[in-house]
Amino acid sequence: MGDPGEPPEGAPEGGSGSDDEYRSVVFDESFVRAARITELSASERLGGGAPRAVRRKLGLGTLASLPRQALTLLLLIVLAFGAAVYFGITSPQREAAHGGLQLTSQLTALTTASGTVPSVDPNSPFASLAAAAGYADGSAGLGLPAARTATAHFNQAQVNAAVDTARRYLEASELTPAVLVQGETAPVRALVAPAEQAQFDQSATSPSDDQHHALTGWMVRFDPMKVALASDTVKVAGSVAVTELDPSTLEITSDHTLVYALRPAGAAGAQPVSLYTVRREVRFDLDRTDVAVAQLKVVDTVEQAGPSPCGVAQGEYLQPLAYAAGQPAGRPGPVDPADRANPAWQSCAVMATPKG
Repeated sequence: MGDPGEPPEGAPEGGSGSDDEYRSVVFDESFVRAARITELSASERLGGGAPRAVRRKLGLGTLASLPRQALTLLLLIVLAFGAAVYFGITSPQREAAHGGLQLTSQLTALTTASGTVPSVDPNSPFASLAAAAGYADGSAGLGLPAARTATAHFNQAQVNAAVDTARRYLEASELTPAVLVQGETAPVRALVAPAEQAQFDQSATSPSDDQHHALTGWMVRFDPMKVALASDTVKVAGSVAVTELDPSTLEITSDHTLVYALRPAGAAGAQPVSLYTVRREVRFDLDRTDVAVAQLKVVDTVEQAGPSPCGVAQGEYLQPLAYAAGQPAGRPGPVDPADRANPAWQSCAVMATPKG
């Protein structure tokens, strides 16, 4: 009986009947896949478009020898990592575009309890303010924190710089005559971080009572065609506090009552003067870049302002009745929760006398 290793027809003539002498040149599948060149298929050769009978493979090195499933998994991992890096880099811009960094503002119009706007002495407009209420002139009444110590992740110099930026913003947005009654917005915008400047610009060009684009959410301002300051002094009472929101962000909150002496625009000194009061709470966020460049993000503002008429848009200017002292101010009507014609955040209330 023949050798089990021999072909059925027997060993060919002149041969040894064994493959041993060829074992050194037999290539396994992994060796073939790793080859740098490969022969064209019959259809590719018949097509006549290729100048050579072989083509060179891409130089993938050890990757070329990996199984297809392994290559697919590796590609998915690379794509996932790339996506994570991309979205991590672009997330601040995406947040700004979708409202993640937008200012949110709310204002409650206040009417007088008596139904009329009281006049005050033009020579001493703030005489009615009670001394016990803690009012001071301008920035002296801001109540900045006396001890600005370091936080867990911000040193004392950084905390001081953040509080100083907030102080400058409050002075520009609440105390500067050019902003209050002359239509200026640049002093306020200069302190707003780039992430919010597009929203600020839209508020300036197209103000709206939509909680995000009211220019009066960014600053206190009156229509220069209607209102003038009877005194450049603004009486202020309140405080400013600073905390660490997270390891990379400082949060500063301000809560102030501001009293303005107003008169009709262009009127002589004999015209009536009245007081206009604004309670304004503002929250600011400052990351390390904001602290370094002396800018901030205005996160939200809540205001109560009066005497003002109910139901009047105040997105562009606050609408005091100071230019018509003595005329009826109107009273807030009943609120129907089933009436959704007006936004729920637009409200009106009766204010107490501005004595603190």
